[in-house]
Amino acid sequence: MRQKGITTDDFLFGTRAVIEAIKKGKTIDKVLIKKGLRNELIAELQQLIKENEIGVQYVPIEKINRVTRKNHQGVLAFISPIEFDNIETVIPGIYEKGLTPLLLVLDQITDVRNFGAITRSAECAGVQAIIIPEKGMARIGADAVKTSAGAIHNIPICKTNNLYNSVRFLKDSGIKIVAATEKGDTLYSNADMKSPLAIVMGSEDTGVSAQILKLADEQLKIPILGQIESLNVSVSAALMVFEAVRQRNQA
Repeated sequence: MRQKGITTDDFLFGTRAVIEAIKKGKTIDKVLIKKGLRNELIAELQQLIKENEIGVQYVPIEKINRVTRKNHQGVLAFISPIEFDNIETVIPGIYEKGLTPLLLVLDQITDVRNFGAITRSAECAGVQAIIIPEKGMARIGADAVKTSAGAIHNIPICKTNNLYNSVRFLKDSGIKIVAATEKGDTLYSNADMKSPLAIVMGSEDTGVSAQILKLADEQLKIPILGQIESLNVSVSAALMVFEAVRQRNQA
């Protein structure tokens, strides 16, 4: 039975098929290879993956079988519906347009519907880019496009293999880093969001990772008055970005 939320447009399988797709320049999100699989074609595929900086996971055969039981030969590739951007080229472009950066950093958001909803809110708020890690992130496929109402096609999505270094780059580029966390000591509505800003949202389970929190210039909290201790991350992200919009419209 195919894994929920994945359609046949989201993936291709078979060693040669994946090799040809990479050679033809298809945007591959990541490749799954059966653990312990070794032959000449796999070696060629691994070299192409390395050269093109494509994410790869070596997994039990059962994980591939959950996506498809066709003759996958132990190799399956997820196709991205979008072209990913590089944050190091996006930032100069924002400044060149005379805009004040408003960015979202998603630290391991694993639910695809949350990612889609966040992207939709971000696009409506005029966020100029979303930065995501290569690993530990919801896969961007047809389900994400649908949940975002197509917004995913209208905002640069920047994938990085080292989120810490990318956030450090943002700081070095004159961008203030704020992290949304229930441990924060400042209410989000009291923070200055008019300057160049990157808002970090953490995973549904554990929040913003400790090393990213250390980079943050401010840790912000959203007041919770009910008995449930936290908001859904997509709701929290919407509150944060539209607070920035509110402040900037008043400036």
